[in-house]
Amino acid sequence: MQAGQLTHAAAKDAVERLYRAFATHDLMLLREAVTPDWAYLPEPPRERPGPDQMIPIFADLAIALPDMRIEILDMLVQDDRVGVRAEVSGTQAGPLMGIAATRKPLRFAIHSFHEIRGDRVSQTWHLEDWLSVFRQLDAVPSGIRPSP
Repeated sequence: MQAGQLTHAAAKDAVERLYRAFATHDLMLLREAVTPDWAYLPEPPRERPGPDQMIPIFADLAIALPDMRIEILDMLVQDDRVGVRAEVSGTQAGPLMGIAATRKPLRFAIHSFHEIRGDRVSQTWHLEDWLSVFRQLDAVPSGIRPSP
């Protein structure tokens, strides 16, 4: 598939596969969903492009949100780009960003833009609503200090 020829069905398939990999913490599925040089921006600290950068993140998510679900609410396709508005939900069963397990249910927004190459995601620009998470948990991760 050439740039500019991305169909809505192909975009939906590529992006849904990516989010299914995240929701299930499935690295093998992630490797099928993204290109070997996939860039996840902003990249996790000290990581190189590619699906293996998610190994520690998937391990943390499997403990923190083992029942994580991702619901795609909107998807916009233009040329080889896909914009997604989605909602993540789950129960905080383990530590999350330094916040001890609360057993509280969470719901928060994510917004992402993806570049598709062939039938795989080659770049992802993402933004999560962590402030909403902190409010729901009634906690702030250690190391983050409120402004005076």
